[in-house]
Formats: sequence, structure tokens, C-alpha cells
Amino acid sequence: MAQLLDSYTVSVNDIVVDINITQDIEDPVPSYLINITSVTDTTKVILEKIRQEFISRLDNQSLEKAEETQGTTAIRRHFEEEIRKLIKQYFPEADEHKQSMLVNYLVEENLGLGKIEILLKDPNLEEIVINNASEPVWVYHRKHAWLKTNIKLVNEARIRHYSMQIGREVGKEITSLSPLMDAHLNTGDRVNATLAPISSKGNTITIRKFADDPWTITKFLKEGTISFSAAALIWLGIQNELSMLIAGGTGSGKTSMLNVLANFFPPNQRIVSIEDTRELVLPKTLHWVPMETRLPNPEGKGEITMLDLLVNSLRMRPDRILVGEIRRKREAEVLLEAIHTGHSVYGTIHANDAEEVIMRLTNPPIDIPKPMISSLGMVIVQNRNRRTGKRRTLQIAEVLGTGDPNVLLQLDMYNDMLFKVRESESVMEKLRLYTGMNAQQLAEDLEYRIRVLKWLVANGKEDVHEIGVVMSKFYRGTLNLEEGGQ
Repeated sequence: MAQLLDSYTVSVNDIVVDINITQDIEDPVPSYLINITSVTDTTKVILEKIRQEFISRLDNQSLEKAEETQGTTAIRRHFEEEIRKLIKQYFPEADEHKQSMLVNYLVEENLGLGKIEILLKDPNLEEIVINNASEPVWVYHRKHAWLKTNIKLVNEARIRHYSMQIGREVGKEITSLSPLMDAHLNTGDRVNATLAPISSKGNTITIRKFADDPWTITKFLKEGTISFSAAALIWLGIQNELSMLIAGGTGSGKTSMLNVLANFFPPNQRIVSIEDTRELVLPKTLHWVPMETRLPNPEGKGEITMLDLLVNSLRMRPDRILVGEIRRKREAEVLLEAIHTGHSVYGTIHANDAEEVIMRLTNPPIDIPKPMISSLGMVIVQNRNRRTGKRRTLQIAEVLGTGDPNVLLQLDMYNDMLFKVRESESVMEKLRLYTGMNAQQLAEDLEYRIRVLKWLVANGKEDVHEIGVVMSKFYRGTLNLEEGGQ
């Protein structure tokens, strides 16, 4: 007997889809089950007949030629018109809303990504993975981690077709000669595709979803990702322009934490972000210029690298620079130079703890002299427990004048809480210098920030733009917690 873990609905182009997450005692992982309740089994049989009739009319060569000359949007409109005629013929009693829903159902099955479109519309999913046509599609759920779905692709050709379709939309191609593809959907979702035999079990597609509803400090606090006192310390550091690096493994929440840090930026400063693929969503109250790298075209021309954008950003009078990921020596050098010339810098790096961050920065391929690293204010390390799926802030460390890390707060995994490891030698001294406050005044300031953070959670201020408004009032000195922050 399967246990129901979670249940909710998703609307996809007027089609209501029930999502049930269940755990069977015999299954090693929970199941993610979709059920299209607004389309009955009888209706599905008729729709399949319509689909077959529609496909029989298609001339694939003419279709490909039309796609090249008119684009996918025009083709989609043509499909909708033709399918609508067939729907009216088979469902003469259906009203306009019902007809539109059935048209959308058939269009997505034939022209879109089929049932993958349902997964793309579920805001709770972070990753969608097609391993091959023999296995079900897998998803990574914000709350339940990896889940096995009840969706399977009919054959390897369908997976290849989806890959080529995604590529065409953005001017990329995936072929037997070029069997690897990095691309993105129009929604901003990042896509990686591989073709067999490079992936030996079959063709694969991995979609990392763009977060329309991004992680915010309120969500982090509610989920227990970070403590109120740790968040307050980071906030005070950001207000006083300490530069920070966020470290962690793949999927640990580095970019989510980078997005959370941006919640604390003052609205009167110019912010430039540099990413390989747009993932950050900053409050509308901020003066923000997002920039993206670009891969070379098939002729090897037109590439814009992260270093190109970094060097260019320094000519844009930024107060703060956000960098998606630091990988190379020149990028790290430019960033550290930016800190030395008065900019605040925030970026991510692959490393599992604060000590490893320093090791990565001071050894090849990055190989930065250790004394240069002392310009960094703080290192925040994120961790994902692969057994429970929980993401947590593992460590918060300062960087000493020698370039060595000094861990201030560390996660007690067993009790699931951050605890104090050592007293600060660097950060609190810098904060006293920048604020003019003594130790007692800094402690009172941190307590007030904790009150603000608790107020955000208590009042359900989870939206990134709502938080931006609250922070704007905080920095103007007009935030009144007793009157609902008005």
C-alpha cells in the first residue's frame, strides 16, 4: 500500500493536472504521479484518433521547410488552427473553453515536449532528467528530493526529437557528429542533451529549471536552511560592503544563496550580475544590470566569456558585482582586483568547506597568492544532505589577513543547527571600523536585524520583490515593525 506524501494541482494551458507524491514500501524512492483529471479516458481515446488523423495529413519535409522559413511560433499557430477544426468536428457540443483546452493538449503532445511540459510548469521542481526511453523520467523536487515519475518516453527517437527541437529554438544543433548540446528554453530553463552512444544507455536530456519564484531569505529561514543570527550577521556584512564567496558542491544551493544575499542590497547602488545562464532574480527596487555569457556559433565565432563581461563590468561604475561561478585564474584575479579598487564582489565556487575554498583559490588552476585573498570578507559554505535532501548552511567563515579561513559558525548535522565555533578576529573588527559602533552597539544592531527577519517570516513576506520593498524601508529608516512595516 502506497503512502501519500504530498498532493497538489498544476494548471498547464487550461489543463488541470493532479500531482500525487507517494511512497511504496517496496520502492527505494518515492513516486511523482501525474493525472490529467480534466481529460477522461474516453476523451483521450478520441484525441488519439484525432492525433493520428492529423499526423496522416502532415508532410514532414514541408513542415521542416516551413519551420526554417516561418519559425516555430508560426508553425504552432498553423497547428492550432488545423487541430481546432478537427476538435470541432469530433466534439461539436464542447464550449470554447473546453475546445481550447483540448487543442492545447494535442498541440503539446505533437509540437511541444509532451508530458514534459507538465513538469516544466510545476514550480516545486528544480531538475527534470530523461536518462533513456527504458526508464521513467526523474525529477528533483524542492521538498522531496529525487522522485521517479510515471512518465516514459516512447522511444529513443522521441528523446532525440525533443533535443533537436530545443536546439532549433535557440540556434543550436545536436547530431551524431556533435552529440553534446548546452542550450536553454525560452523560459530560461537550462538544458543539456547527449546522444547515444556517448551516453551508453540511450539519449539523455537534463533540464535545470529557471526559478520564477526564487529562493529568498524568508524561505531559507522557514526551511531551516540558515539561522536568524547567521542571516543577521551576513546582512550586516553586506550592508557594510564586505565581499563574500559562496562555496558548496553541485546542487547544494550556491546560486540560491547568492540570490538570497542580493535580498540585502541597498536600493541606491548599481549592481551588475554575470552568469553563464540567467538564474538570479533580484528585487525590482534594485538598480540591477544582468549580463550573460555567450557560446561561440558553429563557426567558432561570437563567444563572450565571463572574463570579457567581468572586465567590461568594471567600466560600468558598479557598486556590487555578482558572478555566477569562479573557475579560472584570470577571473579570480579580476575579481580580487575589483575588491581592491572599492567594489563589493559576490560569487560562487565549487568547494566543500572553507579550508577547501582557500586551497582551490591558492592552487592551480586558479593559483592566487594567499595574501591577496585577505580582501575577501566572508566565506559561506552550503551543503546538501543527499540522504535527506535538506540544504543547509554548513559554515560561515571569515578570511584573516594571512589568507587563512577562520570558521565562525558551523552546522551541527545531528541537531540540525548552526553553533558558534570561534570568536571573530577580522569581520567584527572591520564592522567596528566601518560603522563606528562598539561591541555592545553591534550586538544590539544584530538583535534588531533578527527582529526584522522574524517579522518577515511571521508576516509571510516571501516574494523577492516584497522583500525588496521592506529592505528599501529599512535603509531609509522608515520600517515600522509595530505597524506592519508600513
